[in-house]
Amino acid sequence: MNEIYARDLDLNLLRVFVVVAESGSVTSAAARLYLTQPAISAALKRLTDAVGAPLFARQGRGLALTARGERLHAEVKPHLSALVAAALSPPSFDPATSERTVRLGLSDANEATLLPPLLRVLADEAPRMRVVVLPVQFRTVGDALASGRIDLAVTVADELPAGTHREALFTGGFCALFDPRHARLGSRPSLAKYLAQDHVIVSYNGDLRGVVEDFAKVTRRVRCSVSTFHVLGAIVEGSALVATIPEVVAHDIRSTRPALRTAKLPFELRGSAVELITRSAIADDPAIRFVRDHLVRIARASVRLTRRAGRRP
Repeated sequence: MNEIYARDLDLNLLRVFVVVAESGSVTSAAARLYLTQPAISAALKRLTDAVGAPLFARQGRGLALTARGERLHAEVKPHLSALVAAALSPPSFDPATSERTVRLGLSDANEATLLPPLLRVLADEAPRMRVVVLPVQFRTVGDALASGRIDLAVTVADELPAGTHREALFTGGFCALFDPRHARLGSRPSLAKYLAQDHVIVSYNGDLRGVVEDFAKVTRRVRCSVSTFHVLGAIVEGSALVATIPEVVAHDIRSTRPALRTAKLPFELRGSAVELITRSAIADDPAIRFVRDHLVRIARASVRLTRRAGRRP
């Protein structure tokens, strides 16, 4: 077979050859392969030229393999069948034994909410799997996916490159987080009372304006701008600063800082859809589907819990 590979052989010719050998007829082979008879004849000629010896001989109204054709068929058929089976069979995946590493992009706002329960699930169901988490946000997630630095992401996204699969998880609302021992805000402040407070914001660009200024067209008195949600609880607790943040983040902060309270915003501020985004090339990978399905369940359960908790001050 070495001489065949050396001639840069089109493997589709071997598929035609096997079907003709088994049917004994160009007409029958053309019908099975959904090709024209001239296309079948042309493929056989190309293969004969590549091999350098006749592969078929006329036998009545059909074709019979020559000795060279018999030998080629015996060598090619099992390998061709194995290639087809490999191409059509879904990859196997057993969570209990898989040692896959999944690279997950999480926005700062979602990391604390999604990662701990995901790791608990993996410890129970896929103890050998590993997760590498990289920080992403709406400006960086597209490049991270396109470059393959991450396999999937949970974040707010704007424009994404071609070849991505996206699924909306939830659209979260916003609330004001404050320490009632220092900030006199109340659970339903007026706009004047809200604007009378000093504010801390999260800005990935180091700006002194955030979603309130951009979307609600309200100007706050911003005293501090940080690049991560993780420090907000420590900043707000014990200070008069108010943080306007997604409800799911506020719920997570309050779970460890119960002295803090949330207030309804005195204006409408709709959150953007948080999406689960996957590279399309691996969207059907069983390991990726396994992690993705659990992330969907965890995210939606977190939203339900946050909404129930939002009914209390």
